[in-house]
Order: sequence, then C-alpha cells, then structure tokens
Amino acid sequence: MGLVHTVGLVLHPQRDSVPAIDTIMAWARRRDVTVLGLPDEVDRIFCGAVAVDPHELAERSSLLVSLGGDGTMLRTMRLGVGRATPVLGVNLGRLGFLPEIDVDGLPAALSAIDNQHYSVEPRLAVRTTLPGGHEVTAFNDIALCRIPGDGLAGVAITVEGHAFVRYAADAVIVATPTGSTAYAFSSGGPIVSPTVSAVLVTAAAAHSSFNRALVLSADEALALQVLPNSGRLAVEVDGRVDGHVEPGDRLAITALADAARVVRLGLTTFYERARRKLQVRGSAEVDGPAGAPLSHTAP
Repeated sequence: MGLVHTVGLVLHPQRDSVPAIDTIMAWARRRDVTVLGLPDEVDRIFCGAVAVDPHELAERSSLLVSLGGDGTMLRTMRLGVGRATPVLGVNLGRLGFLPEIDVDGLPAALSAIDNQHYSVEPRLAVRTTLPGGHEVTAFNDIALCRIPGDGLAGVAITVEGHAFVRYAADAVIVATPTGSTAYAFSSGGPIVSPTVSAVLVTAAAAHSSFNRALVLSADEALALQVLPNSGRLAVEVDGRVDGHVEPGDRLAITALADAARVVRLGLTTFYERARRKLQVRGSAEVDGPAGAPLSHTAP
C-alpha cells in the first residue's frame, strides 16, 4: 500500500484547474485514493472530489496539493500549519518560487510521493496575536503598513527585551526565509535560503538614517511596538489585511520551526527558481553580452 490514501486539493480562485484536477482524479481512481476539496472551490467544478471544511481537509489528507501559484501554495501551507502532511505545489500559469512542477508532471510526481521517493523542505512560519486576541500565522511575512492619509509607520524593534531601532517607514516587515524573496526583497532585504532558521526585519521606504534589514535567530524573542507618533497601521499577513494596530499596541512575534513541509522531487533548486523568478543577472564587469566571462587585457 502506498503512502497516499487521501489527497486534499486547494485551488486558485481564477486559474483553470480542470486539467490538473482531471489528472489527479484519474490517478486517484486507479489507486482507490480519496480526493477532498473545499466546498466553495470544488463545487464550481464538476469532479468527484468530496467537499469538506478546512479543518477536515487538513485532518484527513495524507497529501495536500496546491493548484495555482505561490499565493495558493501559502494558503495551503496555512491550512496544514503544524502538521507533518507534505504539500505539493503545482504551477498553473506564472512561475512561482514554491511550486516545483507543472500539470504535465503531476502523474509522475504523485506516484513518486506515493512510493516515498521524495524529500521535504521544512518551512518556518511567524505568528502573532493581534489586539482583540486574533491569532495570525504567515509563511511569507507579517507587515505593519502605512494607511494613506494616516501617517507613517512608526515602529520600535525590541530583541530579547532590548530596544534596538525605531523605524519610520511606509511599512515594517517581519519575514521568514520563504518571504525573503517577496515584500522584504522588494524593500532591499537579502535573499535567504529556506534551510536557514531565521527571521528578517525590513523597513520599506524608511524615512530614517538606519534603513538596513535585520536577520535574527528564530529563537530570539522579537517584539514590534507601534510608537505614539505613528499612524494607524494595517496588519498584512501574507499579503492580505487581517487587522489593524494603533499607537501603543505591541506585537510579540514567534517563529514556528517546521510549520509546513514542502515536497521536493529534485527537479529544481531554490537558487534555480530564484534566478528565473527574480531574473538574476551578473555584472557587466564579469559577464559578456551572452553571459560569457569577459577576457581581461592588461593595460
């Protein structure tokens, strides 16, 4: 008997997932595998998937399959947070960092996973509790963002109980290594390997003399204090607004190691995906027009 007995599907809200679903359903029928999905997603597509609520999807699935891009993959990881369930990402459309295969590669990928011929890449998450007691978890980032017309984001950073820096910025971003290539990267932060157990703090469009990113150990206690002269801030969790904070509010950030397990089949590496997605190029000082090293001529 194979490893996979129940597949849980998570679908992109707009992209055409029918070819992928048909492939998964055909594979599942041949192996007497149950396929589950969320009601508002599978009900709009005529297929044999059983509609269940998010808790049951996470509880029953021996494999979670994300059909979409990075956003869908992040949502799938949040559904299964803290579980050992492997998550397979399937690209529908644009190249993503997290999904590794396209629809054409699904049959081989499912069989490889079923036969335990794969590895997993543990992914760290960050978590905080918003004012009012609402707990949020992110696999990319938690960002305190300026609301137009309400003033800058004034945020003090405390590490291990010690005040370190006060940022005045458009946003202050707490990112995981997964999120290092997202909002944090666009704000000048470093690219961090997903194998590193660390948390990044980056300010977007900082209006202060100190505008460097911080790279902290995942074990260090991190807190964000909204300063008295700050505007009211939106709290974005993996790109969606989940709440707001006011001057005087304090958010303690906790890192969750091994919060999700991403399937890797050895087809690409993180660095290959990063080079393609971010269009990483060499310097003209070392690369010729076609990427070949330039020859050096002594003066």
